[in-house]
Amino acid sequence: MTTGPCIPRRTALLLPAALAAPRIAGAQALEITVHYAMPQVFKDSKDAVAAAFARREPGIRINWVTTPNYDDGLQLVLRQAVTGGGADLSYQGLSRLRALAERGIAQDLAPFLERDGDAAAQGYTQQLLGLGRIGAMQAGLAYAASNNIVYLNADLLDRAGAEPDAFPTSWDGVLELSQRIARAGGGADPFFYDWAAGEWYFASLLLGHGGRWMSADERRFLLDSPEGLAALRLFDRLVRETRMPNLAPAAALQAFGAGRLGIRVTSTAFLRNVIQSVGRNFRLATTALPVIDPVRGRIPVGGSAGVLLARDPARQEAAWKFLRFSTSAEGTALMVRNTGYVPCNQLAVDDPRWLGDFYRDNPLFVAATRQLPITVEWYAFPGPNGVRISQTIADNLARIVEGRATPDQVAHDTQRDVTRLLPRTA
Repeated sequence: MTTGPCIPRRTALLLPAALAAPRIAGAQALEITVHYAMPQVFKDSKDAVAAAFARREPGIRINWVTTPNYDDGLQLVLRQAVTGGGADLSYQGLSRLRALAERGIAQDLAPFLERDGDAAAQGYTQQLLGLGRIGAMQAGLAYAASNNIVYLNADLLDRAGAEPDAFPTSWDGVLELSQRIARAGGGADPFFYDWAAGEWYFASLLLGHGGRWMSADERRFLLDSPEGLAALRLFDRLVRETRMPNLAPAAALQAFGAGRLGIRVTSTAFLRNVIQSVGRNFRLATTALPVIDPVRGRIPVGGSAGVLLARDPARQEAAWKFLRFSTSAEGTALMVRNTGYVPCNQLAVDDPRWLGDFYRDNPLFVAATRQLPITVEWYAFPGPNGVRISQTIADNLARIVEGRATPDQVAHDTQRDVTRLLPRTA
């Protein structure tokens, strides 16, 4: 891995003023611009956090700016870094922090955390801080974390003679169950695996085999490794043997909610949306992903982290206050209750005031927490082409879904295409 980027000199010159915690004038509210992606997932949680924050800090107003996805959010901030103006605080995908840190756009939050006292006592464990750390730099504070889980139409499983509590622990078992759902009739597609939104979803299969995207020195892409080929061949089986439909994420949500999918693998981030979509159409259940390699298998953690962008000391302090509140125990509890993400503040879990009874009363949310011990960071590809690499992987996976290429062909072509996008080495 690369070492942490140095704090740019212009940022360092601003830190003494920021760390002095300037007072924000109370006579007239200070408005800060805060960006986040995927409002269809995050809006309710952001609004709840902002309302609670306003009661504490009536002198700070939030002007929201949103983008449809994390990649558009990254491009927005990169453009604004050149043109000037823009957001004071941005919630970026965890895999996009590296691009902002290496360009000197993200500010190091370590001095701010140190100023505010014992970070661990405030719920920021080293593991949670690590989600926003790039090398030696604290580039962001994690707001929400996710992993892939299995959503189940329990009515269709019942028709196939299966129960959610006895869901298979292997992908071979999932394939067999999918065939039973298909034979039970009813016209529903038995299985769908979300894959179209970049490399993150497929990474659960790659890392589940004990694989990795890049070599330890980050010089070589590894999709042509034994683990990469095994993951692609498994993905091909999931598509072919279940006759998986080719659906965009929004269409998959609609189809599952209407009872036209038996099993859907996607992010826990969409759990609240799925609950609302399903309503009373059928009994909904969730469970963990099947384990591939019980020793080496891992799954990637997704989600977002707040990145401090403001340079003006007063705006910087206001943005920091909002970031700190949104990732506090109170802010985290509001985020969890309004999404499907898992907490990024340990106090929210440990203190019964916040989420003490939540998971007991909401068992659908438990699957993602069960997988936390085997989660690893959402890998960020080196160099300036990280977003293009993610899209290149997704474009090549589409060829399997559409029946236009074999797993071995996709491995070869993706290996070639991604290698061309990686930084050149001497």
